[in-house]
This record gives sequence, C-alpha cells and structure tokens, in this order.
Amino acid sequence: MPVDFNSHIYFVNNNRPFLQNLVNSAYIVNQPLKDTFIKSVQNDAVKVEKKPFGKIEKTNQTAELYTITNKNGASVSLSSFGAAITSIKVPDKNGKLTDVTQGYNSVTPYEKSPVGHAGGTIGPCANKINKGTFKLGEKEYKLDCNKDNGQTHSHGGKEGLDVKNWDAQVLKDGVKFTYTKKDMEGGYPANVKMAVTYKLDNNNNLTVNYEAETDDDTILNLTNHSYFNLDGAENAQENSVMEHSVQLPNSSKYTPVNELAIPTGEIKSVENTDFDFRTPKKLSEMNKNGYDQNYVIDNYDGKTLIEAARVKSDKSGIVLNVLTDLPGFQFYTANNLGKSEQPLGKDGKRYEKHSAFCVEPQFFPDAINTFDEKPVLKKGEKYNRTIIYSFKTEK
Repeated sequence: MPVDFNSHIYFVNNNRPFLQNLVNSAYIVNQPLKDTFIKSVQNDAVKVEKKPFGKIEKTNQTAELYTITNKNGASVSLSSFGAAITSIKVPDKNGKLTDVTQGYNSVTPYEKSPVGHAGGTIGPCANKINKGTFKLGEKEYKLDCNKDNGQTHSHGGKEGLDVKNWDAQVLKDGVKFTYTKKDMEGGYPANVKMAVTYKLDNNNNLTVNYEAETDDDTILNLTNHSYFNLDGAENAQENSVMEHSVQLPNSSKYTPVNELAIPTGEIKSVENTDFDFRTPKKLSEMNKNGYDQNYVIDNYDGKTLIEAARVKSDKSGIVLNVLTDLPGFQFYTANNLGKSEQPLGKDGKRYEKHSAFCVEPQFFPDAINTFDEKPVLKKGEKYNRTIIYSFKTEK
C-alpha cells in the first residue's frame, strides 16, 4: 500500500486499559502561538517553553530547545537540530520524575559526534539500502554508502535529517518542526516538504506525526531513534537494560538478514527462535549479544495504530507502549554504543553497550529493493504516518 493513505485513525487495543485512555484523550486544536515565552493552556495545564540549545558550528545558527510539560509534570524536550527528542521525563512507580531517554545537554555533541543518531528524526530513508542504490521507474539513484565499509547506505547518510536544523512552530500542546529537502540533496530526488509534530497529552502519551509532500516521485521512510532506559538515562553502564521485560505482541514474523544486516527477502516465523517476544521476556533470558532486528507487524494495513512493543522495568515500574501505523520496526539494544569517540551524556557518563533499547517503527530495511511494501512517495500524494510512545506505571 502506498504511503499516502487517507488517515482515519483506528486502534488495536488488545484489551489493554491504557489504550482506551489513549482513544479518549482530548487533543487540543493546533492553534499556533508565539514561540518566545512559556505558555500555559487553560485548565489542561500543558505548557511549552523555548530556550537556546547552543550554536551550530557548520551553519552558525542557534539551535533551539523546546520543552512540553503536562499537568502531571511529565515532559519532553525537543531540539530543532535533528527535530530530535533529547529528554522524556515521566513519573516512576513512586512518583519520582525519571528521564528515560539518552541524550546530551547542548547541540554540540549532536553535531560533532552523532554516534547512534540519539533521539533524531531519521530519513529521508531510515535503515539500510543495499549498495546505496535504488530505482524509481527506469532511473537508478546512487546514495553515499556511510556504513559497512562503504557497502550500505544507512539512516539517510552522512547528511541525514538528524543533522539538519529544522524550523519550529509552537502549538498549544506541542511543537511542529518543518524542513524542505532540496532535489538531489543527499542523493535523494525531488523537493520534499516535511513536518514532524510532537504532542504530549495529560495521559503521558507522546504522539509523533510525520507528514510530507513532494514535487516528484521519491522515497521516504521517517522514524525516531530515541534510546530508552526505563530505570533512567543515568544508568549508562553496560547491560543496564538487560533486566527490562520486553513484549512484541503483534510480531509473529521477522525479516532474516545477511552478514550486512540487509534482509534476504524472506519473512519467517519467530516460533522457536530468540526473536519470539510475543509473550513478555527479560532481555537477559534471551540473546545475550543483543538485538538489531526488523520485525513485521501483524495485521498491518497502513492506517490502524497497532501496538508494536511493550517494555517494562520492574525496578522503576515504568512501562512504555509503542504504537504505530507503519509496517515494521527495528528493535535495537544499543549494541554499538560504548565507543571511545562518544561524547559524555547528560549525566557526565558515556553510554555503554546495552545501556538502552530502541523501537524504531518504519518500512522494512532495503524495502525499496527487496519487499512489495515500498516507501515510495509519488507526486501529488501525501505522506502521513504516526508513532505513539505511551508511558504508565505498574507496581
């Protein structure tokens, strides 16, 4: 199915009470406000604050940091550089606000040492493209190969969307970032107007909506690359998420890959494999080498918001549910963190291997070359996709 569906949102609730709350949540109309001050919104007490986030050396622009805070004190902070999530603070089972996402205290590490794409908006095409080549019609395009010793293109390449400074508009309940990619920028065809809107409601649901229009046929596959540790991002030591419990309730299949993590084109059952998280399992009980795997979402139709993942920390009691209308997601356990070139994180610590996990809803890796569901956006069509990160606590 093409990426430009007429978006009527449906929910698969799997009898989970939080999803009913999500459906009933009242969203405030996107009326723009001046973005130079703190604004409290009537009785809902959602406010948005803006402040400088540091100088971008390459462009001499000032990056801005926007923080959305709801009536519970939960908040999300967003950088204009990369339209990135830098912090998500939610209450733990004792009511203590806990920052559950890895990140940095200024724009400089995001620009100069973008290890892991932390929190960024990934694109124009997330994940890998084999040999950096793809065809649209009869024309072949060649992208820079920034991964696997020059054998693959990954996450939009060296000049992906997570290293661009986006324009921002403050809304009553969130922030809308916009960026226009020029024709052949990064090797991708067409001028593409993109928008990423973040909204935080009073039920601690963070909704991320991606929209785009193009003046010619192109490929587009947008996602978010936040690194989560539900015990708190200060737990930066190796293996610090291995006691998290993971459930991927609507993924009975996965896409096997070759030695470069490029899908073979097969779609296999997770039955009797280390990829089977249809029931909750602690990461420590499964593959000790961690995960970097694309999962297929069952019953995908391009418009229904389906629960992709449910991750819980017994220690903090924080539960993260991830919903999306995209066909798959990459489940990643930060296998490549811990490199010497990494900057220190928000708490003055380097983020180590298996200190976080990512759930990245997206089209399948190399889908443009390998699978029927291709991330092609045609002229005259509209891209409209959604990810929801929903937080609650359980004792």
